[in-house]
This record gives sequence, structure tokens and C-alpha cells, in this order.
Amino acid sequence: MSPFGALREQLLGAATAFADAPSALPGILSGLVDDVDRALREELEIFPVCHHSPASALAMVRRLREKQPRVIYLELCEDLQPLLDELRNCRLPVALQAFASEIDGFPPHWGPLSVVAPITEASAEYQAIAYALDTPGVELVLVDRSADHVFQWLPREPAEPAAADDADGAAGHGEEAALHGDAVGVEIGDLRPRFAELEEHLLHHGKVRHWSEWWDQYVEQPLAGADYDTYRQVMVLIGSLFRRLGPDGGDRLARDEDRERYMWTRMREHLAASDADPSQCLYVCGAFHAASRVEQFGLAAEAPAYDISPRTATRWLYGLIPSSHSAIEAQFALASGSVSIAAATWTKAVARHGVTPYQLEGQKGGRKRPGRARPAAPVPQGPVTDRLSGFLANPPALDGLDEAELLGWCVDIVRLARRNGYLASTADAIAVFETSILLAGLRNRARPTPYDFQDAAVTCIEKDVVPGRRDVRRLCEILLGGDRIGEVGYRALPPLAQDVYDRLQPLGLDLEKRTQQRALLNLDADPELVPCSHLLWMLRYLLPEDAVRPIMGARRLGERPIQESWDLAIGRHQRSIIELGYEGVTVEQVLEQRLRRTVWEPEATAAVALAAVEDAILYLGSRRFTDELGGRAVELLAAERTVDDAPDVLRRIRRLLAHYRATEPVLPAWCEAFVTTGYAHYCTLLPTAFVDEEVGVRQVAAMLGFLSSMESLALALGCDRAQLELAVRQSHPEAPAKVALLWAAQFRLGLLTQVELRSRCDELLDNPLVVPAFPLYLSGFVQALEPVPALAPFVVEVMSKAFARLPDAVLLPWLPKLITTLRDQAHELVPVLVREAGRTFPAALASVDTWVPPWSARETPKAVAGPVPAVAGPVADLLAGHPAACDAVAVLLGCEAGWQPAVHLAGGPEHREVADLLVRHPGAADAVAGLLAGRSASGR
Repeated sequence: MSPFGALREQLLGAATAFADAPSALPGILSGLVDDVDRALREELEIFPVCHHSPASALAMVRRLREKQPRVIYLELCEDLQPLLDELRNCRLPVALQAFASEIDGFPPHWGPLSVVAPITEASAEYQAIAYALDTPGVELVLVDRSADHVFQWLPREPAEPAAADDADGAAGHGEEAALHGDAVGVEIGDLRPRFAELEEHLLHHGKVRHWSEWWDQYVEQPLAGADYDTYRQVMVLIGSLFRRLGPDGGDRLARDEDRERYMWTRMREHLAASDADPSQCLYVCGAFHAASRVEQFGLAAEAPAYDISPRTATRWLYGLIPSSHSAIEAQFALASGSVSIAAATWTKAVARHGVTPYQLEGQKGGRKRPGRARPAAPVPQGPVTDRLSGFLANPPALDGLDEAELLGWCVDIVRLARRNGYLASTADAIAVFETSILLAGLRNRARPTPYDFQDAAVTCIEKDVVPGRRDVRRLCEILLGGDRIGEVGYRALPPLAQDVYDRLQPLGLDLEKRTQQRALLNLDADPELVPCSHLLWMLRYLLPEDAVRPIMGARRLGERPIQESWDLAIGRHQRSIIELGYEGVTVEQVLEQRLRRTVWEPEATAAVALAAVEDAILYLGSRRFTDELGGRAVELLAAERTVDDAPDVLRRIRRLLAHYRATEPVLPAWCEAFVTTGYAHYCTLLPTAFVDEEVGVRQVAAMLGFLSSMESLALALGCDRAQLELAVRQSHPEAPAKVALLWAAQFRLGLLTQVELRSRCDELLDNPLVVPAFPLYLSGFVQALEPVPALAPFVVEVMSKAFARLPDAVLLPWLPKLITTLRDQAHELVPVLVREAGRTFPAALASVDTWVPPWSARETPKAVAGPVPAVAGPVADLLAGHPAACDAVAVLLGCEAGWQPAVHLAGGPEHREVADLLVRHPGAADAVAGLLAGRSASGR
């Protein structure tokens, strides 16, 4: 006969009397009793828990001391077993982590894969782990699916993001809430309604704001002092209720059932292999899984063992990372501050009930105890009796008002609020005290809970504006327990993290502190700090920005640092350093792997590869590895079909060539190959880039800059200049800025003279239809300073003409467009124009009125009437007397015309420009004549 027969009959009678549809409710209520009966009748004792529950931890401590099991089966990823002994070297809370950066068998966009299982002191799983590891002869077996199976069972399609619990739930507090990163959380005993209407109903009738408060009020407090049988039956009943009232057929329920089959299969395999007595074993799992209805449930089940799929080829790495209360709340969608309140409840319950919890030997941050209690004889488990009927029929014995505790809270919150800028006083403390009692009464509570006190403090102290970084709700969380942050001890760190701590010891800082510390490095006076500086720069590259931040000093090619200043927060980013240890043994190895992975990614470009080459030179100094990355850059450049990264490519290759020319006797082979490949590549793409609307002016200017600045080296390496001339001749752009770039390129190649270029710009300024687009032409000319720096005086001239000749009706609307165009497209070239303008325009204000622009003097030559007489002198006589030299130069230049009559040479009608030049500037000819006459006299 079942001990719950009377309870079943009572529930069925209530269902028949009160339910409108008695066909469904009796089945649910009787099923709840059946689930409890089934779990308690199981030969292997099942201990149901809820994650991070003080009541579960208290019951676990009591049961372990009574039963003293020899084998504990724990619902936790089985491949995390080797990490458990390292918990004694850590300060809780910490998280067990499985990490995989190189994945095989999963979608590529999932990587890197990470699974975490947080451990706190106020949790049943930690008590079981501490008991098993420090008690001789006790075996701890993890039976849940492996980290690889966690991702195997996830749906391949991304699920819809879950809605937030409420305004107060799981918001987290800054970086502490992100200690777990984007890892998948594994928890023991997720007890929360999966039926939204049920949760809403419970919160409404319980007069609470969120689920964590409901659980604390109606489960934690009643079960804190309950005996083991009552605790066990109530937890299984709650797990069965949430299971039966949840949605059927969901992916989550299917995964939970697979987990249950997995765990029962593993426990059967262990019992068969070890011949352990099931009566001396304890199975610790979530209350939801304790009410399981899978066919493999129980040791006596006749169903075949669950077929466990093999693991993928993914290589998993394991370690411990720091955790915090806020990180646990953010990961598992708990209300903000709930884990801190649970920790405070655990501490008070341990002192109140006189329980001695288990703690690992050597645990950092643990309580010091005078000695370990001698284990008592195990108490055999008696027959199962009905404890549910009494628990459900009788209201829980509520604690009375603890005035001393509440007064202490009120005084402390006012003191804490004043420190954070609030104008709180003793009157506010009294108001918080009375309001807490009032809110507890309105919610049918004899004693104000921490949540009642929190609401009262917000009501009485919070103002319209938060004066500091923390609001009153956050101050209450700090007061009631704070966001405790864990720490992984040195011995539990991976080799890379230990190496980092060892190599930074000369700095004389305590790197385990979570505060930000300032490190001052005088590298000239203390040469032994140079390796520390080198390591800090590598960590700067690998870690988040605020972990290692340089205040003074830079790492550039060709520069040697003298003094540096750093802000270090390595203790605060311990998780990031630990995850670096999953990638390699040393920081240099990790950096090399990342650089190699960067250049071999499918999205890698030539600019990315050049950046990797520069980083390899700065941080690693390996010529072999640098040549490997450079060869990859050449391959990527040859395979590119776009020129989006041309500005970055030009800037980086210039810097690298300057570095090698200053430090190496010859250029590396990959540099020469990059120049020749880039010259041919950009010549090929230049005509298309000029007409493509998606290619910007900046990219085309960078292409021309590459071809111009690398031309001498490329020609020396065997390239043909005709290739560039053909590319320019084949370019026919229509956009104004690109047209200006083409004109500049033609000027650079000698296909267009400056006089012709000036005349074309004058035509643009004279054309009223083109004037509105003239800023775009000017932008193109400014961009042309990259490939043709000699155009700087001409650009200043064109801009000055525009300001001088355009009317105000055209000039004033044009100025904003000019400024925005220069700022967006040529901001780094504007200083070149400013310096050129400083050389062109007068430096003193008094000289402005009399200043004549140099281009104005060139534009107004004096008219010459009639034929210009021949200019006689030593130069003309020398050329006429020795024509062989001129003939040789003419043959070299490919000129076939013969000598003209003397009158033409001296400035006839066919050579009027030469005559004008000599007439306007006779001083130069006189000086040359005097110089030659003096040399002739000295020769005689």
C-alpha cells in the first residue's frame, strides 16, 4: 500500500468538488502524488535540489551527516570531474568551464564554444563535492551529459531571444555580470514554471514582484527548518507540478528527458562496474529530474540503456574561471540581488540551526574552524511516511519580527546612502523600518523579508535623480550580502596564466587584486623591466581594452620606448587570461596562432595580412613567421577583386618598406613580390575603379598613390611603366572628384601640362552650370596630393581663385559643402594644404594689401608687338657652334626635326614663348652669360 493513499483520495475529492472539468484535474493531482511516491520508492536514494538554494544546502549537510554515503552521483557534466579538486585553491564563487576554440562537428559560427557551471558555497552541489573530496573512501561521480553533448543537443537554428523576467530581473551590474561571457550555463535543479500563466498566477496571488522573491517566501523559508523527509517530498512535488503544468512537446522538455536517460544509464553502468551497494549511494539532481517519467527511470527499469552518441572531434579544454553573484543572476535570468540574498540567508541559517557545513581543506576565503568534527555513525533510512499531508494542510510556522536585525538594516542603509550622495537622515531610517513592517503586513508576512526591506528603502530614500553610480536598490544588495566575486588561485591557473604572473613579478604589484593599479616603467634606468614591457604590449593585443591600458608610451616600428606608464586590471579580467591558457602554453604561442588564424580566414584581405605582419614584427620578432605572413599577403592581394582596402594597404606597405630599409641590408623577398604584384594588380583595376560608382575617391587616390610611390622600386624589379600609362589612358570617369584625380594622374605622367590643367580649372570656374559641383573637383585635387604631392601649390591656387572669382551668392552656399567634403574625404591631407598656403600667402597682415599672387603675375605677360629680335649671347653661340651635342640629345629623345634658322632659335614667330620668357626675365640670361664669360677668361 502506498503511504500517500489518503492524500491521493483527498486531492481527488477536492478536484471533483471544485473543478469545472473533473476529467483533467484529477489526473494531474493524482499524477503529482504518483511522482512523489515513485521517487521515494526508488532503491537509489534521490536527493532533489534547486540551484543555489540555501534550503537545499542545509538539507544536504544534514543528510550527508546522517547517511554518510559512499558514492554520490551528481548532476554535472561528466567531463568536468578532474576540475573538482582544484576548487580548494579558489575563492568561491567560481565556475567550472569547458572551452573549445577549434570546433569540429558544429556550425562554424558557433565558435568558440564555452560551457560553465557556477559553484557557490550556499549550494547543495558544493556541500556534496566538499564532503566527497575530503572524506576518505567516498567516490564522487558526475553523471550528466558532457560539454560536447550540450552543444550536440542544441538546435541548429537560433532560437528567439527569451523575454526578460521583469524590470528587476537579471540586469547585472557592469563587468561583474559579464564574467561568464557568452558561455552556455549548466545548472543543477532549474525550478521555475515553464507555463507563463502559472508563473503570473503565483506572483499575483503571492503578492511578489518576481519569481526569486516567491521562491524565497514560499519554499526557502518554510523548508529551511524542515526535516529531511518533508524537504524531499515537497521538492519532488514542486518538480512534478512544474513538469506536468509545462508545455508538452517542446525542445527543452525533450532535452531534459534525454538528460535523464543519460544520467540513469551512467549510474547503472557505474553500479555494474563497481559493485557498489545502492543503499549507500546518493543521487543528487534537480527536483524537476527527480519527478522524471522516462522509461529508464530507476535501477529496476526494464527499458534498454539509452544509446549515448559519441562525442565529436572537437578538442575541449577545461579550467576554472572567476564568477560572481551578478554573473550567476545574469546567466540564469534570476532577479538582481537574489543570489546575494541567498548567500546572506545561508550564513544566517547555518548559525541559527547550528549546522556545520562542509568545506574543502585549504579553501581560500573560507571560515576557519577549530577542528573537524568526528563523523557519526550512519543513520539507516526508515520507511517512507506521508509528510506532505501535514505540510500542505498546516500553515508554516512563520518567524516573528526580529527588530534588532531590521533596525541594523535600516541604520546601515542610511549610512551607505549618505556615502553615495543621498541626503538621508535618521528620519529616513525610521521611515524604512516602519514601511518594511507595513509592506510585510500587506503581503501576509509576519516578518519583513530582505525584499520587503529593499522596497521600503527605495520608497523612502530614492529621489528623482541618482546622485552617484549606485541607486538605492543596488545599495540594498550590497548591504545584504554584496556581489561576491570569486578568484581562481595560482595553483589552479593554466600554465599560461601562471607564466604571465611570474613574468610580471618585477613590477612589484599584486596582480590578484581586482582594483586598477598603476605601473611605472623606466626602461633606461631598469633594463630588467624591458621583458615586462614586451609582455604587457602582447597582453594589450590579446586581452580586452581595459585589462591592460597604456597611459604613456607607444609601440611602433622603428621606435624604442624609454618610459612607459600602464593601468593594469589583470585581477579583474582573470577569466580572459585563463581562456588564453586554453589556446597555448605561452603568450607568444597564442599570439602566433591568432595572427596565423587571422590571415588564413576566408574573409582575410591584404590589408589584414599586412597588419598581421606589422604585429608580428612588433611583438614576436620572428623573421620566418613574418615572411610566412608576408607571403600570404601577396597571395591575398593577387586574389582581390575590389580596392576597398587600398588606403590601408598603401599606408601599411609604406611603413613596412621604411622599416626594412632602415633595419635590413636588402628588402625581404615577399616585399618585392608585394610591390610588383600590387603594381600590376592596381594597373589592371584602375580603369574599372575610375568608372565604378561603388569605389570611392579615396580608394582611387590610394591606388594612384601606390603606383606613384612604388614606381621606382617596381620598375627596378622589372615592371613596365607603359602598363600604368595604358591604364590612365583607358580611364574615362564621370564623377567630378574622379575626373580631377585623372587629370592629376595625367599631369604626373606628363600627359598633361600644368598650363593645360590651369586652363581646365579656369573653364570650370567660368561655367555657371559646373560651379555647384566645383567642391567635388577640389576634393579630387586634394586627394591627388597623395599620388602627386607636387600639386600642393596648384591646389592652393585653385582654391584661392575660387574665393576670389565666385560671387557671394555662389560662394556662401558652397562653403559648408566645401568644409564637409574636406572633412569627410581628405581630412589627413588638409595640413599639407595649410603648410603650402603658409608658404604662399604673406606672413604679416600689413603685406596683404600689396601682395600680388604669383599666378596673377604669370597670367599677365606683356604683349610683344612685331617680330622679336634674336637674342645673342654666349649660350646661343655655344649651341650654334657645337651642334653635335644637341643632335645626340635629340636622337636620345626620339626627335627627328633638324636645326632651324638662327632667327627661329633666337625667338622667331614659331618660338614666341621663349622670346617672351627671355624678354621678361633678362637677369637670368645675363647671369648665365657672365658665368660663362668668367669661366672662359679663367680658362685662357
